[in-house]
Amino acid sequence: MFAARSYRDQGDPMAEVLLFHHAQGQTAGVLAFADELRRAGHTVHTPDLYDGRTFATLDDGLAYAREVGFDNLLDRGVGAADGLPEELVYAGFSLGVMPAQKLAQTRAGARGAMLFESCFPVSEFGTAWPAGVPVQIHGMDADPFFAGEGDLDAARALVESAEDAELFVYPGDRHLFADSSLPSYDADAAKLLTQRVLDFLVR
Repeated sequence: MFAARSYRDQGDPMAEVLLFHHAQGQTAGVLAFADELRRAGHTVHTPDLYDGRTFATLDDGLAYAREVGFDNLLDRGVGAADGLPEELVYAGFSLGVMPAQKLAQTRAGARGAMLFESCFPVSEFGTAWPAGVPVQIHGMDADPFFAGEGDLDAARALVESAEDAELFVYPGDRHLFADSSLPSYDADAAKLLTQRVLDFLVR
């Protein structure tokens, strides 16, 4: 809270963020994270790609995502930017990285991207990471999804190719570690992630 107040008092320009939830839906933890950014003075939009559904387990959430279709969810996410300013920071947790990264790479005017616990190869959405768009990527070093399914490798490749990119790897094997409403929550790692995100948004 002190950090949030000090940023605002310094008169730093505030960001406008489009934040996408993970496969378990728009949980209380996702909304709490958005509120943390709002307390720092930022505007945060939190579209619900699941129409109000949330799931107690990651497996159940992924099953629902498969039922709806990943392409359909991607289209919903991209559509959530319609009517919003071009100058957005795009952010997503895990499944939500899919629309966040696509928008950051393909929608004109992006101010930045924050990719939590997932990362796609840049080639998925274009030929190169766009110039002038800073990006942060966060994940745990033994997360079976982030580290075990190629996302960490994609993140390292993105950081090597982009002019302003940071990769933060935390010790642990938890997925969705920054969601305070889930058993996977890691308070210490989440606190550090949040501080790094706030620093990113004010610079």
